[in-house]
Amino acid sequence: MSSIVDTHSSVIAQCRAARNAARSLAALPSAEKDAALEAIANGLEARVDEILAANALDLAAGREAGLSDALIDRLMLDPQRVAAIAAQVRDIAALPDPVGEVIDGGRRPNGLEISKVRTPIGVIAVVYEARPNVTIDAAALCLKSGNACVLRGSSSAEHSNAILAEIAAAAAPTGAIQLIAGGGREELAELATQDELVDLIIPRGGEGLKKALTAVATVPMIFAASGNCHVYVDADADLTMAEAIIVNAKCQRPGVCNAAETLLVHREIAAAWLPLIAERLAAEGVELRGSAAARAIEPSMTEATEQDFAEEALALILAVDVVDDVAAAITHIAAHGSGHSEAIVTDSYETARAFELGVDAACVYVNASTRFTDGGEFGFGAEIGNATQKLHARGPIGLRELCSFKYVVRGAGHVR
Repeated sequence: MSSIVDTHSSVIAQCRAARNAARSLAALPSAEKDAALEAIANGLEARVDEILAANALDLAAGREAGLSDALIDRLMLDPQRVAAIAAQVRDIAALPDPVGEVIDGGRRPNGLEISKVRTPIGVIAVVYEARPNVTIDAAALCLKSGNACVLRGSSSAEHSNAILAEIAAAAAPTGAIQLIAGGGREELAELATQDELVDLIIPRGGEGLKKALTAVATVPMIFAASGNCHVYVDADADLTMAEAIIVNAKCQRPGVCNAAETLLVHREIAAAWLPLIAERLAAEGVELRGSAAARAIEPSMTEATEQDFAEEALALILAVDVVDDVAAAITHIAAHGSGHSEAIVTDSYETARAFELGVDAACVYVNASTRFTDGGEFGFGAEIGNATQKLHARGPIGLRELCSFKYVVRGAGHVR
């Protein structure tokens, strides 16, 4: 198996090559797909020095361009991260093949056998920013689910994406993995309008990317967009647990979409607990920006603006507010959240249940950090992103989310 990533050919030509490959990929046996995935993992491990050399060029350019620490962290590869990417490829290979899975079905009274069967979508374009790992995650997930993929990374990861896509394409069927690189917004618009060749676009990036594609796209899209995530600490919370959860959700990796951006605290515990958690977070280097109610209790906080509550910081910055009860927390999240991941810390089953039912998000956590919103953590092997919309996928986009379905009807000469 072999393929060439041609970053200079036209968008249309690369999409057409992917469309041609998709026909054979849909019927590719599981063993052949898994062998290709193992070859990708082996290629990553064998060429780690080349990968890191390419990544060093991107990091140097990113620092010179003034990329934020969060974006540099997203961009960076090291031996451990490359090993983790290879391990995720093998995790995907070990998962059951979703293609051909019977979702539903049965025998009709007239004897017809109707089966609802999972099938590949076809050609999936993935547009992403400053995350070279997505090159391999997307390629591996698409390959396992029988889809061809067209990858369009950002210029900030140009060298990293090129070597990673080369490794993946060399192991895949001809044309199955295409990397588009070197163009600007015009190229992005051209890709987004190839509705005769591309079946789905998944943008993984910020609101700017989402808006840019929404303005021009004729290809259907699933957005893996921003994560304005909240942690609500209830009056009935175990406060030791609450401290561990908010520190993890905010500090473990602040530049990712499942990091917490807002802390909501029940009014009954705010006076006693806010100063303690403020001190703990300050020790972790977190800048707290509080509402008037929060600052009345903890004056060390700077004043929070509406923007602080409405947008991702993707940094060690946390907005803080005090709320009257779980209903007020749900109302705050509804007004400011992005539908990504929301958490409550409480020992009350009734309050937890109210939060589960009342919060409209892809992932709702009870007594756990929002940082678990991840395809690997959910047992998907990896993910292309976390869908914050409701059709047809929601939450981490794994193998099954990259499939559609068809009805297979078997008869014995039936006519109507």
